[in-house]
Amino acid sequence: MASGDIYLTREGYEKLAQELEFLKTTKRRELSKAVGEARAHGDISENAEYDAAKDAQGMNEKRIAELEIKLSRARIIENEKMSVDEVLIGAKVLLKDQDTDEELEYILVSEEEADYEQNKISVSSPVGKGLLGHKLGATVEVKIPAGLLKYKILKISR
Repeated sequence: MASGDIYLTREGYEKLAQELEFLKTTKRRELSKAVGEARAHGDISENAEYDAAKDAQGMNEKRIAELEIKLSRARIIENEKMSVDEVLIGAKVLLKDQDTDEELEYILVSEEEADYEQNKISVSSPVGKGLLGHKLGATVEVKIPAGLLKYKILKISR
């Protein structure tokens, strides 16, 4: 895993911290209990239930380790200190698609917080990369696998 900082909103940090706490407490207990119950069913060398429980336990521990690393490298974005004239991580951007005249609103976040359902796109996605650093009023061309998108930046907020 890379050793750089991970930029998160306070909300994103809290969400990861809550997931970590759940996995370390509730989920660990549930999985330990499942392993114990599967072991009680007899010979563990041919016990698929035991193997599945051990695999789930291993995946849980892997996720715990990932979250601990991410949280230890996290830097919280303080939006009030950022410019509203330039698209940066943490910005809410109102765009106008130059081909369809449709207005779209995205919040640029780290990969860890990306959630398309909530219009949160990663700064490492093609659209996120294409918007970063551009100013209010700029027309931006973003190359995506399906072609070229053209957006006008109508509003930037935090």
